Amino acid sequence: ICHLVQELMCEDTEDGDKQSHKLQSVGQNGHMALLGHCLTAYLSMLNKDGFRKLTTRILSDTTLWLCRLFRYENSSAFFHEDDREGLVRVCRLVLHTLYEDYASEGYAAFSSAQPIIYQSTSSREGLGQHVCNQVLHRARHGRATTNATDVALLEKLIKEDLDAGKLPLLLIANAGNSSVDRAYRLGRLKELCVKYSMWLHVEGVSLATLALDDMSSSVKRAVHCDSMTLTLGPWLGLPAVPAVTLYRHEDPALSLAAGLTASQPGEKLRPLALWLSLQLLGNEGIVQKIRHATDLVSRLDLCPSLRLQQVENDVSSPEVLFRFSQETSSGKGCSSDHINLSDRCVQLGERLARLVPVGGVDVVELEDDGTCVRFNPLMTAAGLGTQASDVEVLVEKLLELVPVLSSTLRLREEFRREVQRHSPFLSLMEDLAWPGLGTLRYNPQWFADVLEDKQLQEVEKMNCELMKKLQEQETSILFSSGPEYGTARDRIFVGMATEDLVNEDISHLVNTVAALGREIEEKGKLFENMAEVVQRGILEAQLQLQKDSEKRILEEGVLRQLPVVSSVLNWFSPWEASVNGRTFNLTDGLLDSTEPTYSSKDQTSALHLPDTPTTLSSRLQGKGWQVSVLLTSLYCIKHS
Repeated sequence: ICHLVQELMCEDTEDGDKQSHKLQSVGQNGHMALLGHCLTAYLSMLNKDGFRKLTTRILSDTTLWLCRLFRYENSSAFFHEDDREGLVRVCRLVLHTLYEDYASEGYAAFSSAQPIIYQSTSSREGLGQHVCNQVLHRARHGRATTNATDVALLEKLIKEDLDAGKLPLLLIANAGNSSVDRAYRLGRLKELCVKYSMWLHVEGVSLATLALDDMSSSVKRAVHCDSMTLTLGPWLGLPAVPAVTLYRHEDPALSLAAGLTASQPGEKLRPLALWLSLQLLGNEGIVQKIRHATDLVSRLDLCPSLRLQQVENDVSSPEVLFRFSQETSSGKGCSSDHINLSDRCVQLGERLARLVPVGGVDVVELEDDGTCVRFNPLMTAAGLGTQASDVEVLVEKLLELVPVLSSTLRLREEFRREVQRHSPFLSLMEDLAWPGLGTLRYNPQWFADVLEDKQLQEVEKMNCELMKKLQEQETSILFSSGPEYGTARDRIFVGMATEDLVNEDISHLVNTVAALGREIEEKGKLFENMAEVVQRGILEAQLQLQKDSEKRILEEGVLRQLPVVSSVLNWFSPWEASVNGRTFNLTDGLLDSTEPTYSSKDQTSALHLPDTPTTLSSRLQGKGWQVSVLLTSLYCIKHS
């Protein structure tokens, strides 16, 4: 069955792409989670009493286990496939609590006071808008505040909304990266929510460390929030297990109205896969996986020579964010107008992901910190099988790539100036996505802004030949026709610079490119001129031979052109025709007679061997053969 599914996925792809569609192999824990989905279908066929007893036991055991494991006591649990659905149901619970007519009137109940949702700047993009669309039915009835950078500013926004007759409803905090530790201290946020009767919901990867004994003080305060969402699947490497939202509320009727209590058989059996996986792992297994991920973070000890600015993180955070520093990356002669450090950071992250795929490195965009390279083993290590040796390789690649990328940034402006100095023969082609020194194109002398298709093909051909010549040069810089995802035949992509390169090396490099381009262009002109000369010589030779043929016919007479009569006449009166050969000089492009050549040869031969009828006939035949060879050669040159 798996083989059939794999063939269906790969039937429209090339052979080289089949590896990317392979089904990921799972370990024993993963097989247990997948087994839970199979058992769900079988158990749904039980009678009502047996089914109710089983689902009640599984739900209570799983809820109790998670509450104790993550220190969130006296709470209820909601299991959901979409990790955003728990927040949506919690928001409905708060609406039912604050608006008595919400169950009957829906969003019309908000006419008295518009509800407001506040979102941390470090939360997932579009999360607040998704909640507004799902709960409030009209996006204009909700607002996700993304410009609150500290608690004081957040409180100011809440007061402004209260003065405008609006109702603060929910605050979505994130315990996933440095921004929450720097700006959104969970303890202060909880105090703010209590003061203004708001619901505090927390999510993020740092919540996994609640299972550890040495958790950070900021994450420890998450146990006092009103609800939290746990994504155990990626944390523990369990495929297709549901996310869990733990919440505290005293009224079970409102929980049922908000959809936090399962009613359908499939929903009641949703925690089965997670229950089986927790039974297999046990407390020690779960803690060990989370501990392993946090230990991998401690092994990523960034060296100062990397010229990277590490974003501040909590000491126990299972996530590391780092980026290029404007001060350390932009050296002398480096203009920030032409260099986007965010693009370079993206290129670094993508390069690391290709070199060390099991490292789980990716690129994220944060409002406060900008573009960052993220190392988050808690979300990737269990699924990818990341080990300490993989992190060591990741550090080695960082040590190799960052100095090269920094040198490239430093020399890009010098490369730009040198290319512009050779204008119009060299043109700088803008490509911000290329991580190397830059992209250029060689323009021949006849180059213009608007070219025909044939001329464009000539430019592409010339640049392709120039790239091959550059690849043969002994240099540490690589030249290519473009990145892996697409090539451009009319330009040359210059790779990254090594750490030991200086401005003089860049000048020499560009001079070499310009010199090789002119050499290729001149060689092309030589062959083009030679082709024209040969063509003209062929036409002239054909005309001369045609005249010689007509002259021979006039000398021989009409009777000698008849097949039978000519044989009789030649037997009675032999005719000796003179054959005039032609020689073509490629240097001068002139067509001359071969008589001087054969005359000098005859005089030299006469000193050693007297002429006889046999030798004379052979000489004439030799001349005819030379003419045939000449015509054949000229014909081949013409058609080639």
